Amino acid sequence: MGSTAQRRGNLRSRRGRELGWQLSQNLPKEDFPVPVDPFVHLHVHTEYSMLDGAAKVGALFAEAERLGMPAVGIGDLVAANALYRPGPMDVNAHLDYADRKNGRKAIEPIHPDLEDDLRDILDETYGLIVYQEQIMAIAQKVAGYSLGRADILRRAMGKKKKSVLDQEFEGFQAGMRANGYRDEAITKLWETVLPFAGYAFNKSHAAGYALVAYWTAYLKANYPAEYMAGLLTSNGDNKDKMAVYLAECRRMGVKVLSPDVNDSRDTFAAVGSDIRFGMSAIRNVGSNVVASIVTTRKEKGRYTSFTDFLDKSEILACNKRVIESLIKAGAFDSLGHTRMSLVQHHEAAVDAVIGLKRQQAMGQFDLFGADTSEDSADASPLAHLHFTHEEWPRKQLLSYEREMLGLYVSAHPLDGAERLLAPYQDTGIADLVGGEREFGNGKEQLKIAGMISGIQRRINKNGHPWAIVTLEDLDASVEVLFFPKSYEMFADCLMEDTALAVKGRINEREGTISVFASDAVPVDISAAETDPGTDPAFVIKVPVGRVNQSLVAELKRTLRAHTGTTPVQLKLQSPRGTTRLALSSDYFVSTENGLQGELKGLLGAGCFEAY
Repeated sequence: MGSTAQRRGNLRSRRGRELGWQLSQNLPKEDFPVPVDPFVHLHVHTEYSMLDGAAKVGALFAEAERLGMPAVGIGDLVAANALYRPGPMDVNAHLDYADRKNGRKAIEPIHPDLEDDLRDILDETYGLIVYQEQIMAIAQKVAGYSLGRADILRRAMGKKKKSVLDQEFEGFQAGMRANGYRDEAITKLWETVLPFAGYAFNKSHAAGYALVAYWTAYLKANYPAEYMAGLLTSNGDNKDKMAVYLAECRRMGVKVLSPDVNDSRDTFAAVGSDIRFGMSAIRNVGSNVVASIVTTRKEKGRYTSFTDFLDKSEILACNKRVIESLIKAGAFDSLGHTRMSLVQHHEAAVDAVIGLKRQQAMGQFDLFGADTSEDSADASPLAHLHFTHEEWPRKQLLSYEREMLGLYVSAHPLDGAERLLAPYQDTGIADLVGGEREFGNGKEQLKIAGMISGIQRRINKNGHPWAIVTLEDLDASVEVLFFPKSYEMFADCLMEDTALAVKGRINEREGTISVFASDAVPVDISAAETDPGTDPAFVIKVPVGRVNQSLVAELKRTLRAHTGTTPVQLKLQSPRGTTRLALSSDYFVSTENGLQGELKGLLGAGCFEAY
């Protein structure tokens, strides 16, 4: 619940009022009375539709749910919370609920003799037992149990002890017989109730979760910047979730701005329709430093330049490591200096003021004294600093930013490369790690593509090398495991900061998703920067020493057998360098339908890449 408190706190600070959860006067009769905001009506469909698709990301208790049906009322959310659990899913109860609700399957009674008597208990769940309360109500209705005895039955079923269940069945059977039910109906009902009782969820709990899910969806729909700022703050120590939520901000059109010494506070904060990154998320920048920066800003005014920041700041903030981290995270960008020039001069700048700062802290004199003449600026210990306009290459700048923030914020190395990666993936990494992709039987192959942001090379107990590769796209990251066999084939492709397409199977262990690689190919994304309008080419790598008349003839035959619209380039490799040749449109290809397999057979693994 701390996450929700963060989001409501963000809303209070932005909107200047506390949310007052009160009883809505517009609840449909079928909805149970629950406290809601006076301007939240539980029959409004915007929030329900958010919980039924991609927009549910970040909605509390609902982000892992895949409803399998459009949610049109609070009852659907309550049922989804109860049904999307291992037990009901094992017997496809969640699918039966959706199919019956939408008319794809007929609503069938547990037994014809019980249809009328159980209608008022099971009608709301389309003839299915979903909640523990329904089991208790059934025992009261057909077996004449008291509420207390029905609860004892519920608990006995949950424990699944055969001796206890046999004893309970005797009483259950006797009660139903006394009410005139046939043994066939009794047995059928018991066999239906028994497995459900072990995992049936408490309706009151499911209702509470569903209501909070609705509230969070309401806040997300109506206060997107405030809500997502709170969500990012509450997950600040989980970089994987942070990446997913940053991607969700992009999808929603909410821009996440880099940290800024003039605008950021300690946590993420809504700024108009945007979100400002919190300074506490910057590596090496503690909460005490952030508090000092914010307090100084309030007391002495906004910082007008880097030197003005050092002039005004307390000695606590004038630390070389802190300053360097703030620079690399982009916190001084708005002051008009490049990050490269600030890093080049920050140590000298800190050295120039730190001694005077210590004396100032002891009350001896102000940093620039009492001199208010025009020459006072020239007397500043920082007057000798001259900042250039030279900046790091984009790739290096973003690398430092990620080092400080754990994420790419101002931009991403893969920006503009989506279309180049698209042909090599059938699943986004965020969908994979966020649970949107079903695992199937664990043998299903999938294709993902992204940039290698980390490699751990290891040796197994048999002395064979293997590697764990962190692959990330614009939205999230996932670990890809190259075991000895695949590592031997693709080791040359595994380099940090290079794009890679991977084929493999999903592995889930203790809630963590990874991919076991079976195939990999490097993807050249340089066209994203050099010529973003051109179609990506299919690049075939050929060692010059292997080129002969027979190979050329076989390569021509292979390309012409797979005619398509993708341009082809030959990358001739020799010890003296690489030569790239663009083939004519006569050799444009379709990269599907076996072309890659034939090229591997002709030239070996790793013989092609995307460009």
